[in-house]
Amino acid sequence: MGIKDSIKAVVTTYLKDKDISIDRWDIEIPKDKTNGDYATNISFMLAKEFRKAPPLIAEDIAKELPSYFKDESWLGIEITPCRGFINFRLPVALCYATLQEKNFGKNSTSSKDKILLEYVSANPTGPLHIGHGRWAVLGDCIKRIMDWCGYDVSTEFYVNDAGSQIGNLLNSISAIKQGDPLPENGYAGAYVADLVDLEDPVEAIKDQQKAVLSSLGVAFDKWFSEQDNLHDTNKIADALDSLDTKGHLYKEGPTLFFKSTEFGDDKDRVLIKENGDKTYFAADVAYHYDKANRGYSRLINIWGADHHGYIKRVPAAVHALCGEGVSVEILLGQLVTLFRDGEEVRMSKRTGEMITLEEVIKEIGVDATRFFLIMKSADIHLDFDMELAKKKSNDNPVYYVQYAHARINSILKKSQFKPKFHDHIKLEKNEESLLKLMVMFEKEVTHVAQKCEPYRLAHYLLDLSNSFHSFYHSCRVNVEDQNVSENRLALISSVKDVIALGLSLLGINAPDSM
Repeated sequence: MGIKDSIKAVVTTYLKDKDISIDRWDIEIPKDKTNGDYATNISFMLAKEFRKAPPLIAEDIAKELPSYFKDESWLGIEITPCRGFINFRLPVALCYATLQEKNFGKNSTSSKDKILLEYVSANPTGPLHIGHGRWAVLGDCIKRIMDWCGYDVSTEFYVNDAGSQIGNLLNSISAIKQGDPLPENGYAGAYVADLVDLEDPVEAIKDQQKAVLSSLGVAFDKWFSEQDNLHDTNKIADALDSLDTKGHLYKEGPTLFFKSTEFGDDKDRVLIKENGDKTYFAADVAYHYDKANRGYSRLINIWGADHHGYIKRVPAAVHALCGEGVSVEILLGQLVTLFRDGEEVRMSKRTGEMITLEEVIKEIGVDATRFFLIMKSADIHLDFDMELAKKKSNDNPVYYVQYAHARINSILKKSQFKPKFHDHIKLEKNEESLLKLMVMFEKEVTHVAQKCEPYRLAHYLLDLSNSFHSFYHSCRVNVEDQNVSENRLALISSVKDVIALGLSLLGINAPDSM
């Protein structure tokens, strides 16, 4: 159990003892940590019931709570009221003990759901672009962090190898072979000419996409072929039959509709068009039904922003087919714009065409590519400065974090003392800030796993690196007092471990020297 959960458990015990019932309360980390490391607003929620001002309620509770922290490791916790809030300042000894726990950073809050995480899912009609890279890194980081937190999660790449886009690619290749003009909606990229002599150009593109993703450190448990697994089987018909049996379909002439408005959508959706062709949505319904039939109860999809119209209809179909037993979560990855020194970059210098993900990786490296692609929330447009990503300076965020790790490694190697925590030593302000920030690591990782927001971990590592650099410039590590030196060495050794762990969860290296 993490520190936050431990505090909440104690407060819950107190409330039960006092026969007080409160809904939807929590322990939070205050923005201003002057008064404490954690805080709760339960006094405000009790004001009406107690007919008393929140500051007065907070004073009463703050006096009684310390006796409820019975574990020795919590000895010395400070609980103080402030403007109606109840603040908790952690004892230093507890922080030291937390950092030395065998499974520091792990938690036991993972759900029992069997999760399928689907991402990238690019059409096998050309090379991957930087937007695909963003979704690839986002999904891979979520997978790594969920694994670390004990979730049962599998990953899948949905291969869109059915439909008109494949026909357009093959027709384009055929036109080039015969010296004919490209067909309408044909593919004109130079890469198409390289496919002319291949026996299976679609398979070649899939192999190339796999290779690029592998170079980025991204692998999938399964590549699911739309053509092989849906169109060449009865799965689409089976899914539609199931919807029909449950009374969720109707016809208007030859057009078949799904009653998606009954499940929160803004209009009913077409499954079979007037000409008898199945819509893309029909395949999506069958695909997600197949996921559920494989035993997955939580379906997480990372899609491009152009799929925003499917946010309601796909969960609606899953709800109609599976009831409440299967949930669907959709993360939309917004676009990425590449820049060089403030100027937008649209074309590759080598080909004169779109810059591919492969080119970006080769130019700036895997670590910088991954860090820059994960630095912002997926729903925010990302400006990617390629020149900044290559800089070996503190202006480059991934360099800044990696350099902190390397600098600590150098300090530890050169010191004549060994790292050792000493509870009795009074800490300088920057020492305590660094210590308390490290203890927050588990909370951040837990949040990322629960909310699928790995950018939070990237920002945490930047904050931790900044806190370390502030400590380093204000507190000498090797001093005459051996105990102080040992304590500071233990502190920065823990920082090094946390940075290494955090970077590994983002699929990024933690170099020992730079």
